[in-house]
Amino acid sequence: MKAHKYGNHVDTDVIIPARYLASQDEKELASHCMEDIDKDFHKKIQPGDIIVAGLNFGCGSSREHAPLAIKASGISCVIAKSFARIFYRNAINIGLAILECSEAAEGISDGDSVTVNFDTGLITDETNNKTYQAEPFPEFIKKMISDGGLMKSLKKSKA
Repeated sequence: MKAHKYGNHVDTDVIIPARYLASQDEKELASHCMEDIDKDFHKKIQPGDIIVAGLNFGCGSSREHAPLAIKASGISCVIAKSFARIFYRNAINIGLAILECSEAAEGISDGDSVTVNFDTGLITDETNNKTYQAEPFPEFIKKMISDGGLMKSLKKSKA
């Protein structure tokens, strides 16, 4: 997974600009993800890539469009020093894996090759041969994320 690094306070208006919120189409949202700070974001993402960011990632408006656009773009995980509370919840609700780890957010550089073990919370920067430890999610949240989000997980458990 290739890391795409951003700074502090990346807000939901930057993740998916408000001018695209009329669309519910995930591919359309993904095509505009991060475009106000990285015009070529959607062109350079490969499935499984990750975002690494600083403090307060996802601050601003409480819109599910933001984590949805990130997930639909092919990003498999966001690692940040911290997340805005509503973004954190929305990410889990739509099945986007997120990890808080200050050391990884500081140590990983743009373009580094990174792997994440979601069972243990171990983040490995293969480019620099460094490891970082994030707090892994409890089993029920891991299941929710692997099922594709809260609603899909609930439907699956009722079936």
